[in-house]
This record gives sequence, C-alpha cells and structure tokens, in this order.
Amino acid sequence: MPSSNPIEILLKHDRWATRQILEQCAALTPEQFDRKFEIGPGSLHAATTHLVSAQRTWCDTLAGRPVRPHLDKEGKNRTAAEIMALQDEVSPEFISLVSAHPPDQTVTRERGGKTHTFTRGTVLAHVLVHGAHHRAQCINMLRRLGVTPLPPSSVIEWAFMEDK
Repeated sequence: MPSSNPIEILLKHDRWATRQILEQCAALTPEQFDRKFEIGPGSLHAATTHLVSAQRTWCDTLAGRPVRPHLDKEGKNRTAAEIMALQDEVSPEFISLVSAHPPDQTVTRERGGKTHTFTRGTVLAHVLVHGAHHRAQCINMLRRLGVTPLPPSSVIEWAFMEDK
C-alpha cells in the first residue's frame, strides 16, 4: 500500500506520471515526437524537455547553487530516451532536496534581474502543479496523434499500480 503522506505521494506520483508520458513518447516516430501543436511549448519534445528542465532549475534553487542553463533553450533535439535519462537524475534530486528541509524554510532565486524569495513549500507546490499542467498538454498531443491507450497519469492510477 502506498504511503499516506500527501507530500510523499505527490512526489512519487509526479516522477511516475512524467515517466509514463516519456515511455509513451519513446514509442513515437521522431516526426511525431517533434510534431507542432498549438498547445503549451508546442510539441511533445518541447513539452517534456521543458518539464525536466524546469524541475532541474528548481533543484538548483533549492540547493542554493547557480541555475544551470535551461535545457529547453539549448535548441538540442533530444530523444525521449535521453529526456528520460535526464529525468532519472533530476527527479530523485528534487525529492531529496524537498525532503531534506522544512517546507517553511525560504530560498531565493534571481530572475530577470530581480531576486525573489519563496518558501520551499511554494517551490514544491509550483513544481508539482507545473508538471501536472504540462503532462495534461502532452496527453492532449498524444490523443491528437491517435495514440491508444493513452498513458495513465492520475494519482489513483499510480496508487492502483503501486498496490500490485
């Protein structure tokens, strides 16, 4: 049976749900993975790269280190497998950084020449909601490509799979 701790559940679900999307994308042709849609970042490649890149950026913020360049701004065309490998690095680090400190502790981040202060809990909430938002866009793109079945993505679907 999965944990009853909501933060632990949401962190594990986020990692699993993003993996479900990426595994489905790995079965696509390169043309399908890069097909442009008028939604979100514009393609499955762009959306999944953005998802992992954003989480990496927030890892840097939570760790108190300089923010690394955004992966989605490099213009590099990665495969779904390469993005999965990046997620394999970033997601456990994010979980570790969230778990290592109290949620009311603050962190700072510079953006656009301004320094912003956030609680770790705010960063956690942002990353998880941001991930759900872009995964929903990915599912919409997969649906438009005619992919069936669509990858599971809900917390309940995750809990069913964890309970096996």
